[in-house]
Amino acid sequence: MISVEEALKIILKNTQDFGVEEIPFLESVGRTLKEDILADRDFPPFNRVSMDGIAINQEYFKEGIRDFKIEGVQAAGAEQKTMKVASNCMEVMTGAVLPENTDTVIRYEDIVNENGIATIQIDSITGNQNVHQKGKDRSQGDLLIPKNRIITAAEIGVIATVGKATVKVAKTPKVMIVSTGDELVEVSETPLAHQIRRSNAFTLVSLLERLNIQAETSHITDDKELLKQKISGYLKDYDVLLFSGAVSKGKFDFLPEILEELKVQKLFHRVAQRPGKPFWFGRLVSEETRRDKIVFAFPGNPISTYVNCLVYFYPWFAKSAGFELKEETVILGKDVSFKPQLTYFLQVRIDVKFGHLVAFPIKGNGSGDLASLVEADGFIQLPKEQIEFKKGETFSFIRYRN
Repeated sequence: MISVEEALKIILKNTQDFGVEEIPFLESVGRTLKEDILADRDFPPFNRVSMDGIAINQEYFKEGIRDFKIEGVQAAGAEQKTMKVASNCMEVMTGAVLPENTDTVIRYEDIVNENGIATIQIDSITGNQNVHQKGKDRSQGDLLIPKNRIITAAEIGVIATVGKATVKVAKTPKVMIVSTGDELVEVSETPLAHQIRRSNAFTLVSLLERLNIQAETSHITDDKELLKQKISGYLKDYDVLLFSGAVSKGKFDFLPEILEELKVQKLFHRVAQRPGKPFWFGRLVSEETRRDKIVFAFPGNPISTYVNCLVYFYPWFAKSAGFELKEETVILGKDVSFKPQLTYFLQVRIDVKFGHLVAFPIKGNGSGDLASLVEADGFIQLPKEQIEFKKGETFSFIRYRN
């Protein structure tokens, strides 16, 4: 049995590069950017009016002039106009190009407009006020978004404004999620007294969707030959296999034996943690492709599957795709005692106290208590070297609810 830290180190040594694809920019939200986005021109590309009002040459205001004849209108989206008489003014709209021979914008709220004359009602102005100057934000060729950034709505706006109709992103792996066990029936079925509905597979599907990975699912009964046949096919057709169940020491936990027979190299089995101790991880060196096939085999209890996906698969995919996961810490809000020498992933609810995130333990009924997940916001990682964990101490937080 190895430590959580050793397990994660092994997993991160076995990341895979799945390549790059180019997709329509509106489909890229949540994906990992794989090219630098540069400014194709200055930002803004012209001296931009930022308030509706009048544009003047401030020198005439400094000379004491307050009444300005309105020479014309500069609308947003129209070509730049030139004010012919320097002592006049032009009406300007937000987003318009600042007219030639003007340098300052006075808001409509600060003028009186009568008979084609705009009278300024304020006593002082500053040069270039209410003008967003050309190139002030960024210059042509500047780096706007570095590669390996997760694309959000903020990035979409920038990508659009530089004219990138398509964008390069990291490809996602082809993933098969496999549940096992004779006790499981489909969601739409009514289970018998000794059966339960499948849930872990769909939990994993949803967890992977948060990473923009569209996984497929399969269920296989506790039949060793059928398991071996199906898994052999999946190893050929998919980049990653995620299992839930059949990895412990039960009579029908065939998975470790089958994976060995299929030449999948076991990198570890059993991690010193609770929940999720019987976790199996390995790889199959593919002769057909340059990439190995990766196998995550999680224990079948719902909390075990859930926490192992967050603690191990998420970092594995982040490193494979080239982005960094956000690390968080929280303050423990109540004393906790845990005697086994295991890393403890404790379910917690998060409150904000005086600007700090404070974690309060959720009372569940072990790793099979699926319903307890809806009461928590995530897990805190309690190190195996301690037994007593005191209120006010800080620990790593693995968030699953935003």
